[in-house]
Amino acid sequence: MMNIANSVTQLRKEQNLSQTDLAKIVGCSREIISKYEKEGVMPSVETAKKIADAFSVSLDYLVGEGQNSTFDKKTVERLQEIESMKPDAKQSLFSIIDSVIRDYKTQQAYAH
Repeated sequence: MMNIANSVTQLRKEQNLSQTDLAKIVGCSREIISKYEKEGVMPSVETAKKIADAFSVSLDYLVGEGQNSTFDKKTVERLQEIESMKPDAKQSLFSIIDSVIRDYKTQQAYAH
């Protein structure tokens, strides 16, 4: 859970929020947000969930652990939607994704 301090700080700065702004969203004090960011205090599961929701990320992402720790909440939702598709629809989507990935890799190869 030590990664939560870095995650909270990074996400807060990326969204141009002050500690006071985040505290208001989460429903706690600015001081406690500061303590979370300095790794002095770990938030409760309820508070961690509120922080994750404030940044639209999963708890895994916030704490930097677990299978989905590198995915934001929207990506996880999309993966879940894909998993619920019928095989033929999945295959069509994967063909499109594969084409985009191939094109991206080609562009990256020529950019270097």
